[in-house]
Amino acid sequence: MQTEQLASPVDLAELAQQIRTWGADLGFQQIGIADADLSSAEPRLLEWLRAGFHGDMDYMAKHGVKRSRPGDLVPGTLRVIAARMNYLPEQAKESWSVINSPDKAYLSRYALGRDYHKVLRRRLQQLAERVEAAIGKFSHRVFTDSAPVMEVELAGKAGLGWRGKHTLLLTREAGSYFFLGEIYTDLPLPIDAETGNHCGKCEKCIDICPTRAIVGPYQLDARRCISYLTIEHFGSIPLELRPLIGNRVYGCDDCQLVCPWNKFAQASGEADFAVRNGLDDVTLVDLFAWSENDFHTRLLGSAIHRIGYERWLRNLAVGLGNALRVLPPASATAKNVVAALRARCDHASALVREHVEWALQQHAATEQA
Repeated sequence: MQTEQLASPVDLAELAQQIRTWGADLGFQQIGIADADLSSAEPRLLEWLRAGFHGDMDYMAKHGVKRSRPGDLVPGTLRVIAARMNYLPEQAKESWSVINSPDKAYLSRYALGRDYHKVLRRRLQQLAERVEAAIGKFSHRVFTDSAPVMEVELAGKAGLGWRGKHTLLLTREAGSYFFLGEIYTDLPLPIDAETGNHCGKCEKCIDICPTRAIVGPYQLDARRCISYLTIEHFGSIPLELRPLIGNRVYGCDDCQLVCPWNKFAQASGEADFAVRNGLDDVTLVDLFAWSENDFHTRLLGSAIHRIGYERWLRNLAVGLGNALRVLPPASATAKNVVAALRARCDHASALVREHVEWALQQHAATEQA
């Protein structure tokens, strides 16, 4: 679909400002506008794919260069309206205190509330509807981590921030605890200036990575990343990486937690991102006891739900095994962990049984030490 009637250049400038105002009304912390030229980013994308850094994420490769050519994905695209929305829950337990408690389960702070895909997609569609109400029907398509879109590159071009050495977008005003979304359109809106990079010589994110997944500045080997292993990876978690995962059972925030720019991170006021089911401060044993019905009932509408119950138990089994590596073998906590694992020894899933067996082996090794 082509936009039938375009406003004058003066009207387009005014419209761009209105879009920012409407975006703020809808809960976005920042709106920017970029052109659709990602030719400078395409060689890096292709090199990353050739290195196999995408692992099992075949969708990263199957769309070819549509990811780096917005006009191929949505014909006629001239501009990308990029938006960011803070997600850090106001009342969440302090992250390091959970990570440093081996019997607790750490879940990435972005996943503690409602699925962001649904929240941002709805708000972006509402933003598009406001534009439509002002100028009439226009060509657009909304995205939120849901198609071959180079979100960080586009957000950077739109002036929302810069790519940090951990590959996430950073902004001086709010660090990196935010979601990104986009509206592709053929409206020739005026574009925003880029901000420039402000990481300097800092490499704290590289140094902290538990599995050394950040193989160099701006280079992530997803196959080693805990977020990939616990969310995107379908099979057995590599043996050599299991001890490094610790109690991180859904995603990992370490590279963000040490980033100096996140001292400016702002809590989200969005009720949808508030902590649900006490997942900010819960034990591994408690979560491992959930039945499949519990999992579906409690996590429906959460980003966590999409990994399914089998991988949920797989991840928790690794966390429980790592707890047994450090807990005193005779302690009540260790005994509870062992009992929880033994209760799953005959689980119907071979994947779950394999990781439960590994976890129990950690206890046997500790007892013999």
